[in-house]
Amino acid sequence: MASRGTLYRGREGMWSWVAHRITGVAVFFFLFVHVLDTALVRVSADSYNLVIETYKTPIVNFMEVGLVAAVLYHALNGIRLILVDFWSKGPKYQRHMLWTILVIWLIVMVPGAYYMTIHTIEAMFGSAA
Repeated sequence: MASRGTLYRGREGMWSWVAHRITGVAVFFFLFVHVLDTALVRVSADSYNLVIETYKTPIVNFMEVGLVAAVLYHALNGIRLILVDFWSKGPKYQRHMLWTILVIWLIVMVPGAYYMTIHTIEAMFGSAA
């Protein structure tokens, strides 16, 4: 008998659960670091300015895109979970709602990532014009 699904043996709902947990933890760690770097201003203004300068690097710019992607997915999937839990037809349509939020996520993230990184890409490789 052939196995169904992937190595995880889960279907879309289980993968969305895993992604929801991963994005939630990622957002938590961002918020933790953000509170720490903001608190640094009370310790030393020079140290705070040094940390803020490191945030202006291309790597951090791409990490910001990842953060936006995580927050957006987590928020959209959270809405889906609320509908699954509190709408009587939610469980029946949970798979359709998952694919809907993934399409919305892509529609928002593709142009969003472009506009968030265009200045960094131009600075790294030169302007296309």
